[in-house]
Amino acid sequence: MAEGTEPGFFDYVLPEERIADRPASPRDAARLLVVSRATGALSHGRVRDLPGLLGPGDLVVLNDTKVVRARAAARKVPTGGRVELLFLLRGGAGRDDRTCEALARGAGRPGTRLRLEPDGPEVEVLSAAGGTISVRLPDRFDLRAWLEKSGDIPLPPYILRRRGERTARPEDFETYQTVYARADGSAAAPTAGLHFTPSLLAELEHRGIETASVTLHVGPATFRPLSEAGCPEVAPDPEWYSVPPETVLAWERARGRGGRIVAVGTTATRVLETVSRVGAGIPAGEGWTSLVIRPGHRFRVIDGLLTNFHLPRTSLLLLVSAFAGEERTRAAYGAAIREGYRFYSYGDAMLII
Repeated sequence: MAEGTEPGFFDYVLPEERIADRPASPRDAARLLVVSRATGALSHGRVRDLPGLLGPGDLVVLNDTKVVRARAAARKVPTGGRVELLFLLRGGAGRDDRTCEALARGAGRPGTRLRLEPDGPEVEVLSAAGGTISVRLPDRFDLRAWLEKSGDIPLPPYILRRRGERTARPEDFETYQTVYARADGSAAAPTAGLHFTPSLLAELEHRGIETASVTLHVGPATFRPLSEAGCPEVAPDPEWYSVPPETVLAWERARGRGGRIVAVGTTATRVLETVSRVGAGIPAGEGWTSLVIRPGHRFRVIDGLLTNFHLPRTSLLLLVSAFAGEERTRAAYGAAIREGYRFYSYGDAMLII
């Protein structure tokens, strides 16, 4: 593994066949690499083993965001040149607002008109910079409703490349969504949660392990390497989060009984660490976060982390290094590659506890 520019920032070489282009079936049959945070010891199992690895009184925190059909094709007017758009549906964008941002390459200069496909209206490019454009929408056009009918799930590009395809398959509309997804708004799935099944959630409850939810709408920064997404100096695009009062109460109950807080995914971790207060627990509420967790971060809320195997040189891998320690993270990734684990969004998982 190559050295990076700061602690926790490293590359690794992954054989292409290790990139998962479909999920495990059933979901909780995915492999699980268990990393001891105290000793660095590694063990191997399946995600369905999670209830036996935790204990009564522990709290598992999920991110209940829902991936929206935010990807769409368009044609330049009048040339017909094809453009791929990933709409950034923040706040009222696409419904109440008449403008919306999108990730796009080659969409043209301000004034360019694009026709959404299939059977969509024309939109006008207002600005274009750094791969992001702003478009003006027609009056009384509900972009979100149109995308729900005609848009595509924004499957990560490396999955499409691995498959040799340009668009998601019909089954991805189900498999690239957690079974507990509730709140529309994400441009990518909180992938650690993809492993959960109704039976796994029921088994956690049966064993006295409580679950609670936060929401973080995953933005496009998840697709960017750290050199673009904000490491080491520039913060990534802010992402909206919410912590409901019932989750605060669940956290207080777990702490009161000596239970551990286990975050499912880096997104749930970032929410909890964003709202944490020294000596004052976590408050309910909502807001925006640009938090990048690096080695040296003092974790105030979580005691365990369930996460997938992430792309090199991303803020996700930086967070894992911060929690597990850089050397243990390197050792875990090396073992996962040697043992044939499947990587990235549809891949296997790691429990650090």
